[in-house]
Amino acid sequence: MRRILHVVLALWALLVTLPLLWAVLSALKTDREIIDSPFGLPLGLHWENFARAWSQANIGRYFLNSAVVVGGALALTMALGAMAAYVLARYRFPGNRLVYYLFAAGMTFPVFLALVPLFFVADNLGLVGTRHGLILIYTAYALPFTVFFLTPFFAELPGEYAEAARIDGCSDLMVFLRVMLPMAKPGLVGVAIFNFLGLWNQYLLPLVLMPDEKDYVLSQGLAMLTVTQGYQNDWSALFAGLTIAMIPVLAVYLLFQRTVTAGLTAGSLK
Repeated sequence: MRRILHVVLALWALLVTLPLLWAVLSALKTDREIIDSPFGLPLGLHWENFARAWSQANIGRYFLNSAVVVGGALALTMALGAMAAYVLARYRFPGNRLVYYLFAAGMTFPVFLALVPLFFVADNLGLVGTRHGLILIYTAYALPFTVFFLTPFFAELPGEYAEAARIDGCSDLMVFLRVMLPMAKPGLVGVAIFNFLGLWNQYLLPLVLMPDEKDYVLSQGLAMLTVTQGYQNDWSALFAGLTIAMIPVLAVYLLFQRTVTAGLTAGSLK
């Protein structure tokens, strides 16, 4: 049984890894090599493809827009989500469970069903086509998952340390900031990484809320690049742009894969 499981996992790893490797190798080829030998190794390493994609195809600008929007939304989401989850987990008040289940229900609502009313609400508030508007909407989009995941995590943290801190004179806010947040670090990092991956790859929301090309995030820029570079037969720049877009996601996964595993299992091991 274990051998079968290993074989299945190996096949899954190949299915995931080979397309990524093919895209990276194609980014280092010339356009002629991509057409004549799509699955062969590059005859030379053409790093200028990345420079052309970064500057001429505006991948650099789209990358910066994504970094600003996702970074701002992630910071706001984690701050608000951690506070909301802590209150729901550690304090009992009328409507506590109702609020928690409303957050949980927010995870089940498909985004595309809310696009039209969301656009009109954002337009009336002057948020369409603005970075801060997209940051706020990204935050609202990511909060349900953040609160849903962190609430049981905070609930299972030992309360003795919080009580000791209160005896020493800490306020509720200081208990949260100095005691509970450090203890919840594995869960916070795990949720932050999942939110980063989801927000970085988000396409529908910016497609509706960012109509101006100069403000496109990376997912929009890649979609436009697919069309424009395809018409220009500049396939090497297209693959270079795709590779640049993959680098942050792969880097986050490789750097924090153990932290993600710890965050997912910490709650069940307490």
